[in-house]
Amino acid sequence: MINRVVLIGRLVRDPELRTTQTGKSVCDITIAVDKRIKPSDGSPTADFFRVNCWEKTADFVANYLSKGRLVAVDGRLQSRKYTASDGTNRETVEIVADSVQGLDRPRDDSGAPTQAAVVAGAPGTAANADEFDPFAED
Repeated sequence: MINRVVLIGRLVRDPELRTTQTGKSVCDITIAVDKRIKPSDGSPTADFFRVNCWEKTADFVANYLSKGRLVAVDGRLQSRKYTASDGTNRETVEIVADSVQGLDRPRDDSGAPTQAAVVAGAPGTAANADEFDPFAED
């Protein structure tokens, strides 16, 4: 059996990091993914997906990504049932992320890319502007 999802979209809002009772980091994000064929009836031109990030991936997302950033999400689908605050039973399908990568450069307040852009190779890793550059001239 295969349960694999790969999506590229933009963060709808800033991530919010929280900690479970057992001490694990968790971050829920929502991404907007453009539809291939734009609807002509005026309905939204994007699909919105809820994504759950855990532990190191959650820490990376909360520290380095923000609203509007282009991200790639690799994970699996998960469905769960819960009881809403009004007492009704509900079911939802979410993506549990194995990795999340930032695909564009962070922007400053003016909308221009910053000099020290975060490079997200693997979850929880980022390039530091002060790191040794073997190609730099002495």
